[in-house]
Amino acid sequence: MSLILFILIVPALFTIPIAFCWKQFEAAGQKGYYSLIPYYNIYIMLKIIGKQKKFWWWFFIVFPYINIFMLLLMLVELGKCFGRFKIWEEGMAAILPFIFFPIIAKNDKYHDPATTTRPKKSTAREWFDAIIFAVVAALIIRTYVFEMFTIPTSSMEKSLCVGDYLVVSKIHYGPKGQNTPLSFPFVHNTLPWSKTKKSYLEWIKLPYHRYPGVTTMKRYDPIVFNYPAGDTVCENYQSSVNYYDLVREYGRDNVWKGKVVLNLNGVPTPSGKVISHPVDKRENYVKRLIGMPGDSLQIINGVVYINGEKAFQPENMQHNYTVVTTSGGINKQTLDKYDITEGYRTDDPNTFVLNISEKVSNELIKLPYVSSVMRSVQAPGQGTSTSIFPNRPDLYPWNVDNFGPIYIPQKGVTVKLDVNTLPFYERIIHAYELHDLKVEGDKIYIDGQLADSYTFEMDYYWMMGDNRHNSADSRYWGYVPENHIVGKPILVWLSRDKENGGIRWKRMFRIPK
Repeated sequence: MSLILFILIVPALFTIPIAFCWKQFEAAGQKGYYSLIPYYNIYIMLKIIGKQKKFWWWFFIVFPYINIFMLLLMLVELGKCFGRFKIWEEGMAAILPFIFFPIIAKNDKYHDPATTTRPKKSTAREWFDAIIFAVVAALIIRTYVFEMFTIPTSSMEKSLCVGDYLVVSKIHYGPKGQNTPLSFPFVHNTLPWSKTKKSYLEWIKLPYHRYPGVTTMKRYDPIVFNYPAGDTVCENYQSSVNYYDLVREYGRDNVWKGKVVLNLNGVPTPSGKVISHPVDKRENYVKRLIGMPGDSLQIINGVVYINGEKAFQPENMQHNYTVVTTSGGINKQTLDKYDITEGYRTDDPNTFVLNISEKVSNELIKLPYVSSVMRSVQAPGQGTSTSIFPNRPDLYPWNVDNFGPIYIPQKGVTVKLDVNTLPFYERIIHAYELHDLKVEGDKIYIDGQLADSYTFEMDYYWMMGDNRHNSADSRYWGYVPENHIVGKPILVWLSRDKENGGIRWKRMFRIPK
C-alpha cells in the first residue's frame, strides 16, 4: 500500500467514529447524514469546532501518521462544544467515541466555540493538558515520523562521525509498529536512571507490521536498523560485546553463570545476567546498505563485488594503512589537517597503522618525512576466527578483506539445506522467522519435520560500515532482516567533537550520503 493511499484511507476510516456523532452534527445545525460522508464529514466537523479556517489543522490532517492524532483531537474538541471539559470526558471522546457521543447527545446542547466563553482552567489543569498534549504528540512523531539518534562509534567515519546527531526519517521506508507498546516514553531499552534496567514491559507483544513509506530502500543508502545480534546480551555489556562471541569463546555455561570478566575501559567488568530484547528494543546501528535481497556478494582484497561487479566505494571510505616515517612520528598538526582520528603506533617507533581514506593516503605520501604508505589487507585464510560470519572457519575460512561469495536471502526464494549451508541460514530459521530448529547428525528438522530446503519469509540485507577496518557489521553477524529496519538518516542537525566537546560547525545541517 502506497503512502498516498494510506493518507487517503486514514481520514476515510475516521468515518466510523464520526458516524456516532450524528446527533452532534444535527445539534450544531448540520445534516446528521453528513457524518457518514467520508472526507466531507471532516470538513463539517472542522466547521463545527471552529477550525475550518486554520491552515495548520488542514496541514496536519493530511500529514501521514500525525493525522491520526489530529483526528482524535477533533473528537476531543467536538466534546468541548457540548460542555465536556473534564479529563475523563476528553479521554472518552478520543478513545471511545462510539459510546461517549451517543450518550451525551440526549442532554447536551451545542455551544458555538466562536461565541462561547469556555470555563477557565486551573493552573494545574492547564499544565496537565499541555504536558499530555506534548507527550502524546511527541510520541506519535517519534514512533511514526522521525527520531533523533547519535552516532556512538566510528564505523561510518568519515561519512558519519562520532558525535553526529542525526534526524532519522521513519516515513521513508515506512514506520514499524511497536512490538512492545508498554514502555517508558522517550527512551530506548533501559530506564533513564539505569544502564541495565529494562524500560519496557513484555505483557503485550505485537507482531511485526510496517506501515506504508515514501520510498523503498536503495543500494548504498545509509540505514538505521536494530542490531540483529542484540536479541541476547549480557546485562553489563549490552551490545558493546557480542553475546554470541562470548559463548563461542568462553562457553555458554560460563556466560550464563556470569563467570566472564572483561576489561572495559580499563575496569574489570563481570558479564552479569543474560537478558533478551525484542526487535524494537535492540540497539540502533547505522551502516551503509551494500547488498540487496537476492544479491550475491563477495569481498576480494578489501573490495566488495555485488553480482560479480565492483561495488560503489564511498568517497570517505576508510581502511587501515601502514605508514612508515623517517622522523619517528607524525605531529598533531598533520593529524588535525587531514582529520585523522584513529590509529596507533606499532612496536617500531617509525611505523603507524592509521584509519584513513585513499585520498588522505595520497596526501601523506607527499610529506617529506613519510617513506611509505601501504594499505593493509588480510590475505585469504589469514586472521580467520569464529567471529566472522557464518562463524564456521573450519568450513569457511574467511576474514574481513576476503569474504564469500555469499547469497543474500530474498523473500519467497527456496534454498538447499544441509550441514554445509545451514550455518548461513540457521539464525534466520530459528531467531528471525521463529521456527523450531534441531540438528541430529546430518539431518535437519524444522518444526519437527525433516527438511532439505527452506523458503525465506522475509527479505534480508547486507550492511557494512564505511570505516571498513573498524566496523562491526554484516561480516561479523550476517544478514539484517527487514523487520529490523528503522529508517533513513536525512540530516546531521548537530555535530560535536568527541575530544573537546566543541561544535563542528562544518558538519551541521549536512545531508548524509
